[in-house]
Amino acid sequence: MLSKIPTEWLIMAVVTVALLSFIFGYALDRIMNEDGFGPTGNMVVMTAGFFLGIYLANMYGIRFRQLDMGIGAGVIGGFATLTVLTLFKALLNRLR
Repeated sequence: MLSKIPTEWLIMAVVTVALLSFIFGYALDRIMNEDGFGPTGNMVVMTAGFFLGIYLANMYGIRFRQLDMGIGAGVIGGFATLTVLTLFKALLNRLR
């Protein structure tokens, strides 16, 4: 799915996801304090997780014929990536 999108649309999708991720990342930074990655770090993690979630779903053979299913897979991937990395960071901070 991602490989068949024209470059202009892919850039627009990345920018849109990054903007929305920054808003969520800023709010989550205020909640998580030192356990988070900062607003920009949260944005990068969630944006990368969004497209990683879509890519992995496509790799396993799931095709998104409707936009809402692709967005759902991306959001789940973004928050799952943020959750795993935050838990890993919190674990490392507790072990020091």
